[in-house]
Amino acid sequence: MTRPGTHFDGSGVHFAVFSAHAERVELVLFDANHHPVRTVNVTGRSGDIWHVYVAGARPGQRYGYRVHGPWSPVKGHRFNAGKVLLDPYTRAISRMPVWNRCLYGYDTGADDLAICRSDSAHYAPVGVVMENMSTLRSPLNIPWSDTIIYETHIKGLTQLHPDVPAELRGTYLGAASAPILDHLKRLGVTAVELLPVHAAVQDERLVRSGLSQYWGYNTLSFFAPDPRFASGDGISAVREFQLMVDALHEAGLEVILDVVFNHTGEGDHLGPTLSFRGLDNASYYLGRSGNARFNFDVTGCGNTLNVAHPFVKQLIMDSLRYWVEVMQVDGFRFDLASSLLRDDRKVSVRAGLLQMIQQDPVLSAVKLIAEPWDTGRGGYRLGQFPYPWREWNDKFRNGVRQFWTAQGADAGQFATRLAGSSDLFRACRRPPSSSINYVTCHDGFTLEDLVSYTIKRNAANGEQNKDGSDANYSTNCGEEGPTTCPDVRARRDQLKRSLLSTLLLSQGVPMLLGGDELGRTQGGNNNPYCQDNEVSWYHWAPAARDKELAAFMGQLIALRKAYPELRRIGYLTGEASDDGTRDVVWWHPDRRAMTPTDWRNSRVFGMQLSRLLVLFNATGEVCDFRLPDPPCGGDWIGCIGLNSVPLGTSVEVPASGVVVAAAQQGFTDRSQGSTA
Repeated sequence: MTRPGTHFDGSGVHFAVFSAHAERVELVLFDANHHPVRTVNVTGRSGDIWHVYVAGARPGQRYGYRVHGPWSPVKGHRFNAGKVLLDPYTRAISRMPVWNRCLYGYDTGADDLAICRSDSAHYAPVGVVMENMSTLRSPLNIPWSDTIIYETHIKGLTQLHPDVPAELRGTYLGAASAPILDHLKRLGVTAVELLPVHAAVQDERLVRSGLSQYWGYNTLSFFAPDPRFASGDGISAVREFQLMVDALHEAGLEVILDVVFNHTGEGDHLGPTLSFRGLDNASYYLGRSGNARFNFDVTGCGNTLNVAHPFVKQLIMDSLRYWVEVMQVDGFRFDLASSLLRDDRKVSVRAGLLQMIQQDPVLSAVKLIAEPWDTGRGGYRLGQFPYPWREWNDKFRNGVRQFWTAQGADAGQFATRLAGSSDLFRACRRPPSSSINYVTCHDGFTLEDLVSYTIKRNAANGEQNKDGSDANYSTNCGEEGPTTCPDVRARRDQLKRSLLSTLLLSQGVPMLLGGDELGRTQGGNNNPYCQDNEVSWYHWAPAARDKELAAFMGQLIALRKAYPELRRIGYLTGEASDDGTRDVVWWHPDRRAMTPTDWRNSRVFGMQLSRLLVLFNATGEVCDFRLPDPPCGGDWIGCIGLNSVPLGTSVEVPASGVVVAAAQQGFTDRSQGSTA
């Protein structure tokens, strides 16, 4: 048996691990208390897969590896048999790393060229042999045009929820509890996008500072669910994750995982030796050109996986298939996805890994989302990923924020984002749903903070407020931070509604940041990656104004679902069809078509999509908007907040506000709330 990982055949276990440059490999077996009890020489080798069969071993067996080979950092080799290493294919982890100097392969008192031979067996991460699991799959297959994503963190979602049982708060099972499912269904979202659930390294620096790797962008294992979110141990995490997915599916919600294949939690050349580095550093990681001692880093996290290597490609493909076929997820969001295009440090949209995913009958059928950039030269690739990929559209985020805060985007740029960002995706024959639209996400200000702070406040992260973006395009609406001023709070509420209206009334796929509907604030911290505390957790006792915001968000989602005009599969053209109607008409407040000068200078305009009319006013003054004639006669009916009252020939659009109306003919009152 030469497939990587562990495989139980009823009588024993086949163990197999990859290393191209190793000279000898040993399997270390641990007891239930993580004491090493037996070492087995791995005698079989088929190509670069080392393998051995252990009769009598069964599921639940704890294990790791020691790998012998050259210690030659200048050549990229960091083999050190004193270090017990986690199997990259392990499907569960029974012990995460316990920080001690012996976890480092080099002498931390000297430099990384001097080897440290101390034994890490009592501190290293330990894998577990798991039962063989079936690969049955019943996907929901919600069309992209109908998809509405809710991005959330497993723990933050439930840690403070009073109606989730205390023992389930912060866990996979908590995320599948009735109060959470009821909330998500009430909102009307169709997919939950989970921040990383792959088991992640808790950086020593953060741990010793009383912080944590809360977000989880620091992968230790691409197969094992993170034990942090299990109500039991790392072994129970597997089943609990599956139960969570089953419950979300029963509620009609797809599950999308945020996955981090661009780097691992072993960091740069001064990081610990936990798995990949000790198994075969030169194969798993990209070294700098001409100096293999140092990592090539386009992730900002110290290392970059070598996706050009055939086995690294296989590892990623096997991981993705496992999460789809066994763990039953519906798709993936790839963190810093441009790094996966670097077959030889340079970016190519024809990269082998991308082609493998597109050609795979399992993976090509699930939702694939790219964060289309990394931190290296040539890494910004928005609009360049091939079909069927979708992409996080930061130009939508920035353009929408700038328009509403008067910080750069004119009405023409804003309208391009409303219409599906055809400038980015149409040339490659990709549909409007190629754009994942968002105003807020885990990385940056929450919606509440976006309208409450002009300057980030990240001092608690311990990085002198140097981390996190300075380009937030935010506003405080007249007063920085928390306020009791009614006028400031009213302006903030108005602006939040307008931002949400823009997001949910635009062509493309809307993504909401979990907790925004609750008025969640991070106190101005726009990078709380290390804040596993009330800075990041959702507060489920919102003020009355925030409860109204949650209801308003649900009404917007209901409106989006009710009108296909908001979920087009083709781009808006403005051209007349055979019956003389246009798919979109852009209106000036004076009841005439917008001109090029208007687009450059005006901050008030209307967008008519057949039966729907949306009026935007990004000025600080109320605007009297003269309404066009409704299609097929009848009246324009206020369909958000105006109780289906005919609007007459004109309507007042509030300062920093949005008004939505529907033509009376064929209109039913499917969404009521308050004026945006």
